[in-house]
Amino acid sequence: MRLFCCDAGAGSAAAFLCVRVEDLSPRSVRGPAENWRCFRISKQGHQINEDIRDKEVRLVSESGEQLGIMSARDALERAVEQNLDLVKISPTAKPPVCKLMDYGKYKFEQTKREKEARKNQHVVEIKEVRMSPGIDVNDFNVKLRNAQKFLAEGNRVKVTVRFRGREMAHTDIGRGLLVKFAEQCGEVATLDKDPKLDGRHMSIFLSPKVAKEGKK
Repeated sequence: MRLFCCDAGAGSAAAFLCVRVEDLSPRSVRGPAENWRCFRISKQGHQINEDIRDKEVRLVSESGEQLGIMSARDALERAVEQNLDLVKISPTAKPPVCKLMDYGKYKFEQTKREKEARKNQHVVEIKEVRMSPGIDVNDFNVKLRNAQKFLAEGNRVKVTVRFRGREMAHTDIGRGLLVKFAEQCGEVATLDKDPKLDGRHMSIFLSPKVAKEGKK
């Protein structure tokens, strides 16, 4: 028998333990054939040692070697003899699959990997830039640079023009500002939707452009 483990992907609640078993049945006219059996490995917490009370389990060694099917008591005795823990890694398999391992070390390494993954994960935020229809050129350019900075950091930007009093009669001025703002950010961002008026506010959303790899 041969064995390997594979992850189901980021964010998945399970991985899989796959075992290759030779088929020696009489139906195999071309000699021994190899079949793969895969078991789901739970990542939602494990039963260990005395908590495992199944009548029988399929045991896997620390190195991944198949040790066969045996009672949970016999499997636990092997774990004690090797100063390891008995961990149920696939409770839905029949019989359940258990593995010999140093569970404390396993949990430590798992926590370390998750911490590293969180460190490398970028959380996209929505930054907001506000303007008035009568904004002057200098203020416009300052807000433009701020927006470009936010986009370069990988964040989305909401650009809003607020109308007061009689300014509501000239929403076309605000629309023109937003279109100009989006055009000025065209090298680093894409416009998600055209300007939309909501009450006294007109807004657009800008999303950072994804770098194209392998572009020649």
